[in-house]
Amino acid sequence: MKYDVAIVGAGLAGLVAACELVDANQKVLLVDQEPENSMGGQAFWSFGGVFLVDTPEQRRLGIKDSKELAWQDWIGTAGFDRLEDEDSWANKWARAYVDFAAGEKYEWLKSMGIKFFPVVGWAERGGSLAGGHGNSVPRFHIVWGTGPGIVKPFVDKVKRAIKAGFLDFKPRHRVDEFIQQDNRITGISGTILAESFAQRGEKSSRLGIGEFSYEATAVIVASGGIGANIDLVRKNWPERLGTPPKNMVCGVPAYVDGRMLEITEHAGGRVVNRDRMWHYTEGLKNWDPIWPNHGIRILPGPSSLWFDAEGNRFGAPNFPGFDTLSTLEAIQKTGYDYSWFILTEKIIEKEFALSGSEQNPDLTNKSIREVLKRVLPGPPTAIQAFKDHGEDFVIAYDLKDLVDGMNKLAGNELLEFMKIKEQILARDREMDNKFTKDLQLTAIQGARNYVGDKIVRVAKPHKFLDTKNWPLIAVRLNILTRKTLGGLQTNLDGAVLGMNGEPVPGLYAAGEVSGFGGGGVHGYRALEGTFVGGCLFSGRQVGRYLAIDK
Repeated sequence: MKYDVAIVGAGLAGLVAACELVDANQKVLLVDQEPENSMGGQAFWSFGGVFLVDTPEQRRLGIKDSKELAWQDWIGTAGFDRLEDEDSWANKWARAYVDFAAGEKYEWLKSMGIKFFPVVGWAERGGSLAGGHGNSVPRFHIVWGTGPGIVKPFVDKVKRAIKAGFLDFKPRHRVDEFIQQDNRITGISGTILAESFAQRGEKSSRLGIGEFSYEATAVIVASGGIGANIDLVRKNWPERLGTPPKNMVCGVPAYVDGRMLEITEHAGGRVVNRDRMWHYTEGLKNWDPIWPNHGIRILPGPSSLWFDAEGNRFGAPNFPGFDTLSTLEAIQKTGYDYSWFILTEKIIEKEFALSGSEQNPDLTNKSIREVLKRVLPGPPTAIQAFKDHGEDFVIAYDLKDLVDGMNKLAGNELLEFMKIKEQILARDREMDNKFTKDLQLTAIQGARNYVGDKIVRVAKPHKFLDTKNWPLIAVRLNILTRKTLGGLQTNLDGAVLGMNGEPVPGLYAAGEVSGFGGGGVHGYRALEGTFVGGCLFSGRQVGRYLAIDK
């Protein structure tokens, strides 16, 4: 049987493309190397944040946003500097994506039954000039139901299409190569993997039990990035960030292996911006892991004091939640692969959240009662579990004991008690006036001018060494792998381009494997809420193009 379109990867981008195609009565094949219970891919595990511009939620909170301001922020963040070549299509995709985020994206998602938490988050706040990196206003819209909530409408639609006979879904089918005829991609072939009973996210077997081959008029690659392939992350590590970290925790399941990038490249597709990637600096080792080397990212408010491995406090813009790439660069320059937060109980109660649907059961399960418990004294349940069981936390009722505990955890004597104390005292002295030269305190005061931050996200400024704010808490922060910012270069129809800049006939890509569009729609940095959003947009683009093209 010959399909109209074969899609490699049942993550969010692949599902969105499939939905667009079945709406046009196309006969679709969807394959994935994982079991059926992994439909939705990495998006299922996400916090479900979506980048949107000038929404009702923003306006209700007094946020004045616009497409022009969003584009100013995007272009200042991306830092496109390869516009004649590798960034040529990425820049076009970025313009189209911002138009989408400020236009029909909101109503399109609402038409799918997707709802949003009423408080809009403020991610990647920048910390430099207005035209530089960062979101000028809060734009991080949390889906009610987190990752599973945004995946479900598309999974449900695909399952209805399977039942109706418009779509064939074949899990445990690993693509090893493309079928080519007369310089055109005409199908896929590969290995049928043994049945796996692994739970979602767990590492599954790669035992082959057979082979497959299917013909298709067009093939969409939607296989994700390289975040779980630590060797490939190190191979592509940018020289500007120095030597790759010796130790990293993994923010994605093992199946995010990057295999299809090399396979597509061998078929004539071009991979660009390999050195651009988005790894977080606030990673925790998961005390209850699902996949190998499982790491969880802290979504921090702005108040924790951030120190390097030798006890030097980072300066602007390297404050929690302000500039991930700048902070990663600063950490790398220290020669160590970890850093520290020092904070108080009052800060952890209000400012700490964890990325991931499984770490936010109240939002994921759409429980208003459980969400309201976040305003009660004490950290959220998931944070408390990490305090109780996680190996990266030190808790003490004396600063000397805290520093001793930090050295013990790190297995060295790099931190000097008096050096840490003097830096915290200097910061605390700035609290005696409403004005300050400490830019982190200025930023905190600015954040609390936003009602959403003041109510649920940013603790009231206080002195760290005032015992009424104790216990003191230190958190060791690991580098956590996550997203691939480069990828297969595509035009605005999602067609994969070759080294000559022309489309490879019959070959398309969407999602992270294409750098979320064009081979790197984010440039060097992300504004957040743009990864799930990039999968939605790129999957929709290629699906609609092929639906019309057929």
